[in-house]
Amino acid sequence: MKLTIQKRLSQRLLKSGKKRIKFNPEMLTDIKEAITKADIRNLISGRVIIKEKKKGISRARIRKRHPGQGSRKGKKTARLKPKRVWMNKIRLQRKLIRELKEKGLIDKKTFRELYLKSKGGFFRSKAHMKLYIREKGLIIEKGVKK
Repeated sequence: MKLTIQKRLSQRLLKSGKKRIKFNPEMLTDIKEAITKADIRNLISGRVIIKEKKKGISRARIRKRHPGQGSRKGKKTARLKPKRVWMNKIRLQRKLIRELKEKGLIDKKTFRELYLKSKGGFFRSKAHMKLYIREKGLIIEKGVKK
């Protein structure tokens, strides 16, 4: 049995290639009788006709083997865009000051000050922000600013 029409219809309905369409070998007579899209849809919903998953090639081993500087091609900014670097940095800093505010370690005024400084690019990193907070004594301990 060729079943080319059924294969073509199911390929169109499942939006995949011919090779990924699989018929249940026990239900071939039912598949042969299906000649309309509606028939094929019923067979698909009944799991008589299925679409196989795409086969991927794992790059995990390659990634593990080649992280060094020698295998890097392109500038630092080509590998990680400046905007992405900024987004990662600002999200980290905002998360830190949000947590400090929620714990009650800084007040609203200090929160706003730190928020605007981080927005302006004042802090190089999370560690730099912590250092600044420690040096300026911005953390509140038991109702008294330290």
